[in-house]
Amino acid sequence: MNLEENKQNAIAFYKMAYEGNPTKAVELYVGDEYIQHNPLVADGPQPFIDYFERMYREYPVKSINFVRSVAEGDLVALHTHQVWPGDDQYITMDFFRFNANGKIVEHWDSIQQVPKTSANNNTMY
Repeated sequence: MNLEENKQNAIAFYKMAYEGNPTKAVELYVGDEYIQHNPLVADGPQPFIDYFERMYREYPVKSINFVRSVAEGDLVALHTHQVWPGDDQYITMDFFRFNANGKIVEHWDSIQQVPKTSANNNTMY
């Protein structure tokens, strides 16, 4: 396993899908299977593509910043800060499992909206 390459590929995969090209992201970075743990998206590459194509149609103007990436074994974790229309901000933590060929085969995520007020002065990212 090449940990640095897996980190870069996870970022490229997520960015490409987020910015409106999930089909190419799947072609380049996903293995023969794609196990999805997000309850809003079914297993397999096509439901992933459908989800991100719909998100792009409904919200074409949004941004994503990759704050952190961590790799260990066959896993890569990404910590992102996303800004959607109306300054609607989210923090995500995504985990991707890679197969022996360096392809993504499984995904978990946790998404939290950034609140307007906080009990501390620290960012969520």
